[in-house]
Amino acid sequence: MQLNQVKALVTGGVSGLGLAVTSHIIANGGKAVMLDVNDEAGATAESEVGAKYLRTDVTSEEGVIAAVEQVAEINGGLNVAMNCAGIIGAGRVLGREAPMPLSFFATTINVNLVGSFNVAKAAASVMQHNDPMEDGEKGVIINTASVAAYEGQIGQAAYAASKGGLVGMTLPMARELSRFGIRVMTIAPGIFWTPMVDGMPEHIQESLSASIPFPSRLGRSEEFAVLAGNIIESPYLNGTTIRLDGAVRLAPK
Repeated sequence: MQLNQVKALVTGGVSGLGLAVTSHIIANGGKAVMLDVNDEAGATAESEVGAKYLRTDVTSEEGVIAAVEQVAEINGGLNVAMNCAGIIGAGRVLGREAPMPLSFFATTINVNLVGSFNVAKAAASVMQHNDPMEDGEKGVIINTASVAAYEGQIGQAAYAASKGGLVGMTLPMARELSRFGIRVMTIAPGIFWTPMVDGMPEHIQESLSASIPFPSRLGRSEEFAVLAGNIIESPYLNGTTIRLDGAVRLAPK
C-alpha cells in the first residue's frame, strides 16, 4: 500500500522511533494514532505532529482491544500496526547484591514481547475484515526488535530474550496471517541516537559511533521511519527481520 493510504496505530508513538514513524506517515499523507503511557509527551506530540494520542498500556488485553477500536474509529479503519513500545530491561542475572528478581525479567518480557503480541493480535482481528488492496493485502504488522536479539551483551539477558522472542514470532505469525492478507515484519535496529545517548559524555558518544563499521555514527530515528515506510509500501516483504545497524555486531560488554 502507499503511505497516503495508511491508517495506522503506533505504540510508543510519542517519542523516539515511534514518533519518527508517526511523523513519517503523517508527512506522506497517511493517518496515525499514537498509543503510549506518557501523557505529557503525548500532548506535545499531538500539537507538533498532528496525530491523536491515546493513553494505552500494551500489557492490558482489554485496554489494547479498546484502543484498537478507537484507532479504527479515528482513522476510518486500520491497516498498519507499528509496535515501538518497549523498555530497556538492563540488569545482570547475578547482580552485586543478589540475583535478578524474577519479576524484573518477567516485566521486560511482558512489555516488550507479550505487549507486542497483544497489540498485533488485536490489530489483526480488525484488519482481517478490511477490503483487500493490491495483491489481496489487508494490512501489515511491524514489530521492533533489536540487534541484541542476536548478540545480547552482558546485562541484557532479559532484554535480549524479549527481543529474540519477537524475531522468533515473526515468521510463524506471518504464515498464519497470510490467509487473511496480513503481513508481519520486524525491524532490528542497532545503536540509535536516543535521549539517553544525548545525555552521555561526548567521549562515550564518540566511542559508540566508532564501534559502527559504516557509516560510523549512531542511527537516526528518521532512518528507522523510512525503513518502516518501505516495508509498508513493499508487499513482497513478509515474515522476516531486517537489521538496521550499519553492520555493527555487539561486543560482550
